[in-house]
Amino acid sequence: MDAVLRARSDKAAMGGNDSEILKISNLRAEFTTFNTGGSLITTPDVADPDNVVYPNQLGFDHMESYFIGVEGNPAPNMKANVNVNILGRVAENPINEIFYENRGRTQTVDTPDGPVVIGDNNRVQVYNASYSWNEKDFELRGFYRTGHYHWGYEGDIFALYPEANYGPNLDIYNGETLGFEIDGKRSLDGLKVAIGPQLWWGANPTYLLKYSKKLLNWDITGIYHRDINTNIEYDASGKRILNQTQVRTGIIPAWPTERATVALQRKFGAFGVTLGGIWGGSPLNGSSFQMYENGIVYNDYINAKDNWGGKAKFTFSKGRFNIYTQGAIMGLVANGGADNVQTFTGWRLKDSGSGNQMNFLTGFTYNVTSNLQIAPNFLWQKPLVDAMPNGVDAPGRLRNFQDDPFVVRANRETVGGELLLTWDPTPATWMYEWNNDMVEDAKFAFSTGFVYRHLPTTMDAAIGFLANRTAFAFEKSAPAQDLWESNTRIVSKISPDLGLIANIYFGNGQGNGDSERTIYRSGGDLRMIYRKVKLTSSIKFNDWGPYDYHRDFNLTYPVQSSIDISTSVGKPSWFILPDTRIGIMGIWRSLDQYSPRYSPNAVAPNTFPPVPAISPVGFGNGSEWEIRTYIHINIGK
Repeated sequence: MDAVLRARSDKAAMGGNDSEILKISNLRAEFTTFNTGGSLITTPDVADPDNVVYPNQLGFDHMESYFIGVEGNPAPNMKANVNVNILGRVAENPINEIFYENRGRTQTVDTPDGPVVIGDNNRVQVYNASYSWNEKDFELRGFYRTGHYHWGYEGDIFALYPEANYGPNLDIYNGETLGFEIDGKRSLDGLKVAIGPQLWWGANPTYLLKYSKKLLNWDITGIYHRDINTNIEYDASGKRILNQTQVRTGIIPAWPTERATVALQRKFGAFGVTLGGIWGGSPLNGSSFQMYENGIVYNDYINAKDNWGGKAKFTFSKGRFNIYTQGAIMGLVANGGADNVQTFTGWRLKDSGSGNQMNFLTGFTYNVTSNLQIAPNFLWQKPLVDAMPNGVDAPGRLRNFQDDPFVVRANRETVGGELLLTWDPTPATWMYEWNNDMVEDAKFAFSTGFVYRHLPTTMDAAIGFLANRTAFAFEKSAPAQDLWESNTRIVSKISPDLGLIANIYFGNGQGNGDSERTIYRSGGDLRMIYRKVKLTSSIKFNDWGPYDYHRDFNLTYPVQSSIDISTSVGKPSWFILPDTRIGIMGIWRSLDQYSPRYSPNAVAPNTFPPVPAISPVGFGNGSEWEIRTYIHINIGK
């Protein structure tokens, strides 16, 4: 950019030329207005200062948010950048009530002199930062809220180091990632190190060491991971003491752990072999847990045999045909991460990576023509120790991730099948690449899949969050229920000036918490770009709302719809990236007894007791809506 702050280098101080070592890398301003309304809704017409809820009222509000970035280049091989967010007014009436700037909302705090209203809370905050240093023997990269890629394609077959790119969710929940990576060179080639207080969202302060080497035509990779503090602290009631900073961003930190893995990979012509073992969870040895057998609750303890696990994967790829088979047995606390690697195509049934399970997966792809691919896939998994049953008598209870060394959640007993069809006339721009939205150049391409999961058992308890961010464990879990879903993605880049991307889905689903209700949902979204104009719209029927807590508590809306039209100074991006644009957005939802803020039986003011006289069941649907206008100005990168 043109606006540059120049500082004189040592060379310049001795009579040389000025060199650019410090500059403003980014200037961004976002101005937004919100006009809201609704019917049969708890949101008041006028904000109540004695009972602050969000949205705080129906009507008009506005918000201003500014970003300033500064980049430094103290040497040709060193670069650092920091972006700061500065708040103007923070709106309190948006119907999507959780967003990055809401940290600056007005708060009332108790003081010795009585309640005090703070209107300038947390107005300035570092938004993100990064730095890089490239030397002969290493390359160092540091990050704060800028993310990093995973090591799945570099021998991390148990996914100890997950990807930390969370898209808009990192801003919505004000999450954090912080740490640095080092890649060795020359004599240190093959060595990678990652260290930080929160390398991925929710991670404990930790470090990972990875070393890869080719030996006798085998690619061998060893990884060692240890949380810096593996001591487990408990309160007076015996519950684990949690990191409250992470809890406030909606994350329950994992139990402290120490893990090591080894992986061997090799190609034999068209065949590929991957073998690996994991040892993990040793700080949890001696921790107690409950199990349920024959109507009796038993107490048991984690021991050394629960630390071990193994995995094997075999692939064959030749001509039009590809096939894979893999399986794993993972001890109770031999936890890895979810499989980040794409095998042949974009299947959804994958290894969850958690401990306490054995699993088997297999699938194949066949190119019927150069454009059409058919790809069935199969999953079987079963926990080694089953979930505690709903309704177990005290002292029995459902295990949960907060208080117990292991749980049954993603590793729930499952028999699943999937069929994926892909039509892609331009395979050079692969349909399942992470940036396919940007690079796809086909006039018409689509993928459509159907997934069926037979789930004959329940799970252990999920963790929920109250409005004040207090975490708790649900007393029950969702019942056994077979689930199915169909997903279709359509990409059409008709010309350089016109393109569209659509996603369509339908199926059933369960809430994460204790609700027994199974929902039947459907919907879709459409993004279209024509020259400098971008349109984004969506519609959902009987689906969960936009935030995690909606699914946790099984909160749904009969209809959700939105439309966003904007124009930019240049061609808009398919991704949600900073841009200079002006636009208008509308959101409309209908509400029923399963929707938050639905209130057909509102209690009149000054009524005692403040209890509705009748149930909301049987009333017509309510509604809430929002019209948003915005101007975003972005100068820089």
